[in-house]
Amino acid sequence: MPPQEPDRPAGSASTEASVLPPGRAPSPAAGRAAGSVPHAAPALPVDPTPSATTVPLATPAIRVPGSHSARTTVPAHPSRASGVRDLVAGHLRRLRLPAECVDDAVLATDELFVNALEHGSPDRGDTVTVTVECGPRELRVSVADRSSALPGARTAAGAEESGRGLAIVAALTDDWGVAPADPGTRGKKVWFSMVLQGEP
Repeated sequence: MPPQEPDRPAGSASTEASVLPPGRAPSPAAGRAAGSVPHAAPALPVDPTPSATTVPLATPAIRVPGSHSARTTVPAHPSRASGVRDLVAGHLRRLRLPAECVDDAVLATDELFVNALEHGSPDRGDTVTVTVECGPRELRVSVADRSSALPGARTAAGAEESGRGLAIVAALTDDWGVAPADPGTRGKKVWFSMVLQGEP
């Protein structure tokens, strides 16, 4: 059993970020129906859940030379949305992806993150993990939360603000769906993919 981290005073900060190993590329989305559930990906290290009495900070994942993937885990809190957007935008710009692709990926990630906060993080102290994987032909972003409830697209009525998230994701990306949580963790991963015209 790993040693427990000492208690932190309320309001203290901690950081968690990790990077996927070099050479890991997402599987092609060709032929996959929207909303399909692909096979579970190999297990990734599980980031510890923060204390329920604090909202720790999270630093963007550090890109390793030769790696086109990055991952970060943040508290399930609205204040972390801007940091998630910055992580995705910064990582994709370093890979020299077209500005339009970066903008669409950032917006789609933001929609999935907001959905994870609203529908996938029922408990105080929950975390959300964002993974960016960029291969030669495909960009794939997944947002993992602690709820096993599957998301469903619905039509928002009139001036209703909620209910449009997955429709926006579908409009901006080439494919999206739901994958099982990594082994040893609970919840699910909601992902989207975008076909790239050239190598990153």
